[in-house]
Amino acid sequence: MKTYKFKLYSNHGNRELHKTIDGHAWVWNHPDSSGRRYYAIYGKHISKFRLINHISKLKRLPRFAHWNQLPSQAIQDVVVRVDKGYKAMFEAREQGKAWGRPRFKPRRKYKSFTLLQAGWTLLPGNRIKIGKRIYSYFKSRDVFGKPKRCTIKRDALGDVYITILTDYVEPDLNRLTTGKIAGFDFGLKRYLTGHNGHDIESPLFFKRSLNAIKRASRSHSRKRKGSKNWQRARLDLARRHRKVANQREDFHWQLAHLLTDAYDEIRLEDLNLQGMKALWGRKVSDFGFADFVAKLKYIASKKGVKLVFIDKWYPSSKTCSACGAVNETLNLRDRSWECQDCGTTHDRDRNAAMNIYRVGASTREGEDVSGTSVSCPC
Repeated sequence: MKTYKFKLYSNHGNRELHKTIDGHAWVWNHPDSSGRRYYAIYGKHISKFRLINHISKLKRLPRFAHWNQLPSQAIQDVVVRVDKGYKAMFEAREQGKAWGRPRFKPRRKYKSFTLLQAGWTLLPGNRIKIGKRIYSYFKSRDVFGKPKRCTIKRDALGDVYITILTDYVEPDLNRLTTGKIAGFDFGLKRYLTGHNGHDIESPLFFKRSLNAIKRASRSHSRKRKGSKNWQRARLDLARRHRKVANQREDFHWQLAHLLTDAYDEIRLEDLNLQGMKALWGRKVSDFGFADFVAKLKYIASKKGVKLVFIDKWYPSSKTCSACGAVNETLNLRDRSWECQDCGTTHDRDRNAAMNIYRVGASTREGEDVSGTSVSCPC
């Protein structure tokens, strides 16, 4: 399977797509409210098949007759989304995790709908037929394989994107093997610190744009809600946030390709991201570690590069890479420290990267490292 994403041309015809997305917001809220009432009475959720049959009956009533104008498969997909949300809630609560139920969504916050086999056709060139209308999109690359599913999504600026899923299977990339192995440590000073001196500095796109975002946010808050100036300021703020997100995503893809081209095996530490966000908040979110690791896994699988993750609780920063002694007194303010056993002076992040490289040689993803029961992931 391969997914393609394209942006539609902005024109007046896109109003129909916006109306369709708004209509699916009403569909979402109805089974969600029914599920809430059912859960309050019986302590479980309604099956998606009963909800689909229920909506089919509602469409015959005059009050819900406008739902007949929406694609039937897209309505079923909305019910499937609600069902997945309740299933995830029950599974998480069985494991003792805090997990909320699906929420009501106003029209402005509902973003997409999905068409399966019917309701859309991919036309030659850069055109696509959705319903009875034909739209043009920015075709940045050719679409290979048989189209299976199309998702129409809008962002905070009102731009509409199409995501096309095909059955195309990408061939493995015949890259030249390098025989090189590297261990990297995620850090707050540097994005990646390599055990061999290959360091990647932190771009901090949000921090660089913070002043402009603050000005746009202040301007938005001063406008009367609902006015044209308020809407114009909201779009300006959303545009600045989208630029930061695009910069971060481009950096992640380029870095993933850079590392997978340079090394045959990459060793990393499985981070406790929720704990890190609780401590450092915005800075960790600006790095986007989780998104980068997801992209790195995808690129590595295509290029045949092996990824190894060591246990998140392994004291990589506290362990001396020279003699193996653990410095329990090390805190986050210490960027360098001297081992009391062997006298070696360590850079905190470099030492962690060297330990990740060493421990990764005998560790596989999902396994625990023996003798590493500590309470700090750093």
